[in-house]
Amino acid sequence: MEVYPAIDLMDGKAVRLYKGRRDSVKAYGDPVKIAERFAELVDKIHIVDLDGAFEGFPRNLGVVKRIIDETGLRVQLGGGLRSYEAIERAYEIGVENVIIGTKAFDIEFLRRITGDFTGITVSLDSKGGKVAVRGWIESGMPVERAYKALRDYVNRFVYTSIERDGTLTGTEEIERFWESEEFIYAGGVSSAKDVEKLAEIGFSGVIVGKALYEGLVTLEELIGVV
Repeated sequence: MEVYPAIDLMDGKAVRLYKGRRDSVKAYGDPVKIAERFAELVDKIHIVDLDGAFEGFPRNLGVVKRIIDETGLRVQLGGGLRSYEAIERAYEIGVENVIIGTKAFDIEFLRRITGDFTGITVSLDSKGGKVAVRGWIESGMPVERAYKALRDYVNRFVYTSIERDGTLTGTEEIERFWESEEFIYAGGVSSAKDVEKLAEIGFSGVIVGKALYEGLVTLEELIGVV
């Protein structure tokens, strides 16, 4: 199991949101310096361009490029990557995995980008067991059904529990429904015990953000667990 420390970007700064709400932002400083600290213990991190997520196109690729160039970290990136050109640009600056959300359900688009790029990852954002689309509105489609519809095209997923994201309330109770694909959990992680539980369920990775920034757990502890 891999631990992916998270950096959420807004206006070039590292921030965290509560349940994805734009009005609940808390800033944590220079994302490059934070990435340098992460690079002492891991070789890959999770980055979300929050400005991109809200506005529909990437806004912080310059910062992402600096992180890659100055730290040597491998990066999986989400947020506003909804066009072929945006995805192409992300790969050009050195991103290893582009993460797409709502746009994944445009099967023609998904077929095209998975044919042209490697490492495409789909974010399954879950609210009450249903897929949440842009703006985190429930679509009515069960997450398991969405996974089955997309697994012919990608073999890497991020499962995000929206209602727990940024809350530090612990992980969602979930039974494994996926097969051999790479499946990464995000949302509510607050302790090493949470990570241990996710490993037992069968997740191949976990994204941890606020718990690290608030000092509830250290990256060393989490790596020790996995």
